[in-house]
Amino acid sequence: MQSYLIHLIRHGLTQGNVEGRYIGSTDLPLCEAGKKELETLAASAPYPQADICYVSPLKRCVETAKILYPDLTPQVVTDFRETDFGAWENKTAEELSKEDPDFVRWMQGDKSVTPPGGEGNGWFLQRTCAAFEHVVDGMLRTQTKSAAIVAHGGTVMAILSAYGLPRAKFYDWLTAPGCGYSLRITPGLWMRGMVAEVYETIPPRENRPEDSGHFAIDVAREAADRAFGSEAEAKTSAAKENDGDA
Repeated sequence: MQSYLIHLIRHGLTQGNVEGRYIGSTDLPLCEAGKKELETLAASAPYPQADICYVSPLKRCVETAKILYPDLTPQVVTDFRETDFGAWENKTAEELSKEDPDFVRWMQGDKSVTPPGGEGNGWFLQRTCAAFEHVVDGMLRTQTKSAAIVAHGGTVMAILSAYGLPRAKFYDWLTAPGCGYSLRITPGLWMRGMVAEVYETIPPRENRPEDSGHFAIDVAREAADRAFGSEAEAKTSAAKENDGDA
């Protein structure tokens, strides 16, 4: 049976990542170190080929796509954008802990807290998942055999925590800038249960530089778990119950 491949790739490093800032809707470009790191990763192991490349509309994703897939015209998917942190945008956890008691509650796992003027976690997960389902359905309909999706850490984690096999929590799918995962979509399995096999990392682990992205992962991991873990797991459970919906 024909299968379809989707390569989920997180954008390259930005200055906000380097400084440990909450960068969601803030439209930062790649920093010079980020561009060089992408080139290093691509040189160590070629990125998987794709027939089409979908991207978040934000600069860091479009720039990453042009570096990794120069022969493809990026197809913008608006709902692949990162979550909007509102008034917390472009600030560090240290700054926010001093300025906003709600941020402390949010970090402690209070799911009733939403970033002031920002996006609720539930809505972020729903619109990301709806966009992914639309892409998959379009690939099956047009017989497009492979696609790259260049987006954000949150986008990648939302998709994988809802659809990826093996099952894992939201934050367990956190990946370094320029890295990601390859999925295999089998039409019958997708139609029955909306699940996708995660069959490889990008780049493959044996070809990944030792220090690739560990700093950015360490900064983001706990915040990701606090912000999205329960919602992602709940959506995954709902999808399994509807078996017979990132």
